[in-house]
Amino acid sequence: MINVSYTLFADRGDGTYSQIDETHAHLNTPATFMFAPALKNRPIEVTFDIRKDLNWKIATQLFPVGNNKFTAPDLHYFMDSPVEISDHSVREFNVQSGDSEYTIQFALHHLGTEEEFDTYFEKVKKIVLQQKEVFGAYPKFDNKTYTFLACYMPNVTGDGMEHRNSTILTSTRSLAKEGMDRNIGTVSHEFFHAWNVERIRPKTLEPFNFEAANMSGELWFAEGFTKYYTKLILCRAGIISEKKYIEGLAKTYNYVWNSPARAYFNPTEMSYQAPFVDAATSIDPVNRGNTFISYYSYGSMLGLALDLSLRNHKDNLTLDDYMKLVWEKYGKTEIPYTEKHLLITLREYAGEAFANDFFSKYINRSEVPDYKTLFANFGISLVNNPKKVYVAGVPIKLKNNDVFISDYPKKGSPAYIAGLDKDDIILMINEDAITNKKQLSEVLKKYTPGEKVTITYKRLGKEIKAELIFTAHLDIETKLLQNAGKEAINKRKNWLKAK
Repeated sequence: MINVSYTLFADRGDGTYSQIDETHAHLNTPATFMFAPALKNRPIEVTFDIRKDLNWKIATQLFPVGNNKFTAPDLHYFMDSPVEISDHSVREFNVQSGDSEYTIQFALHHLGTEEEFDTYFEKVKKIVLQQKEVFGAYPKFDNKTYTFLACYMPNVTGDGMEHRNSTILTSTRSLAKEGMDRNIGTVSHEFFHAWNVERIRPKTLEPFNFEAANMSGELWFAEGFTKYYTKLILCRAGIISEKKYIEGLAKTYNYVWNSPARAYFNPTEMSYQAPFVDAATSIDPVNRGNTFISYYSYGSMLGLALDLSLRNHKDNLTLDDYMKLVWEKYGKTEIPYTEKHLLITLREYAGEAFANDFFSKYINRSEVPDYKTLFANFGISLVNNPKKVYVAGVPIKLKNNDVFISDYPKKGSPAYIAGLDKDDIILMINEDAITNKKQLSEVLKKYTPGEKVTITYKRLGKEIKAELIFTAHLDIETKLLQNAGKEAINKRKNWLKAK
């Protein structure tokens, strides 16, 4: 026998790392425990010595065997099992799936009241029930239990991370304030992963490598389609209104489809960049605003386009039923899939021509779906303000009384074409001096797209003048049409209503 002892520095409570202090022991297993790769197939047993004086309890998907002792069948299950040890509260309810019954637990470590938790848990139950309707059945949770490990404390970092039979949810927002509404989206996103990622799993993530990065080209589906369903489920569950859901689509639309990055990479290639962007850190300055679109957001827009396209293609076709078919073929069987499998399954569901067209245009290439037509069929307008001018495509901020461009201007923007760059300080537009953001906003209202101005800016202490031609702002708004026809309203209702 070999005994090893070591000191763990743990002070980041999120979905990846660990945090140990007077409030809790928040343990993500890969960031907490040493492991021997050669012994990966052996069962593992762990005993936690908890602070009884602080009323600490243990919440985890590990298998309990008594006296604060837990087991895992092998290294992979152990690594996949986070642990929250704290003075937390627990709510649970049972759900039926075929001949099986499962317990859904919610362990909440927070500074709020039990009444707030009760209110919040009612929202959680609605999400759990609505997500089952997408796939038709719950996964076969090990030990017949699924556990939410939620830590809404001021000392953590906001995050969410899915696991086979549990998920980590962290937020600094308490339920007493905006957390009641703003934290619930992560609940929806991470529980959807119990199907999509944990069991409907890309072959590129199997086996998961704890010593090197798994490069995956399917994250536009694994994370992106999950992001699409995140707020759709909130709408179907009645947690947000149809109006709020529809109007909220514009933010992601503008981010994805107004990005110059589509000229460089398609959704598959964006997915491959995960090891470099998803919480990865580096001191190297990068121009990702012009070269990268998050596969979460890109995939969510593709999920939206595919759902509306299916519903317009033939009667009774929906993304829900396509997801059910993917679940039957690759989720329930736990056969890892490839991107080609997703294409073949779409051919099987919607026809070869439809599937080939969608993958060719939007997955293999970076074309933009015809959202204006798609939205119109559901009583939704897609409009922009033709009089609003476009400047840099990135935030213009105020610091030390200087109004400056906060990031690299978007390729093709008026500022980019005029030669402005990150950290340039805007001094004047024509004869108007710019000394604060509000003043800049008022000055810009004087101009319309197509007008030419002289912009004076400071770079490295030197004043420079350049000619800048305003263009129309690219951002759109999505709104419910007030005069939509009966057919469009019925289509929208069937899409957004509770199942």
